[in-house]
Amino acid sequence: MIRYTETEENYIKAIFHLQKQTAQVSTQELSGSLQTKPASVTDMLKKLKTKRLINYKPYHGFRLSAEGNRVALGIIRRHRLWEFFLSEKLDFNWDEVHEVAEQLEHVSSQKLIEKLDAYLGFPKLDPHGDPIPDQDGNFRTTIL
Repeated sequence: MIRYTETEENYIKAIFHLQKQTAQVSTQELSGSLQTKPASVTDMLKKLKTKRLINYKPYHGFRLSAEGNRVALGIIRRHRLWEFFLSEKLDFNWDEVHEVAEQLEHVSSQKLIEKLDAYLGFPKLDPHGDPIPDQDGNFRTTIL
């Protein structure tokens, strides 16, 4: 499994969320979302493009590649499982779990995450009601 830096993962996750709202994400949108300078965003985009995680053409915007989407879903999975764990097993209030999960989502041990998922009973939703992707990036929610 390829490992990414915490900063790379934060960019990937931010792009994932932004691209749900627009066809192409702009440097300005990402800069605002991450509260960082556009020049820093441009530097990171070049790195992510080299790693084939985004499709990026300067001045035209960017989107995650298929591999970038796969990585993003893994980060989101870890984040939401940690939120569920913190809320359900450690009695954190639902409004407290996000900040701690932001730190824990960067723990990339696949074995740990699979055991955590099983320990939690394969939850479908995090404490905020957002769906938790399974290990293949699919959402386990069912329509009631």
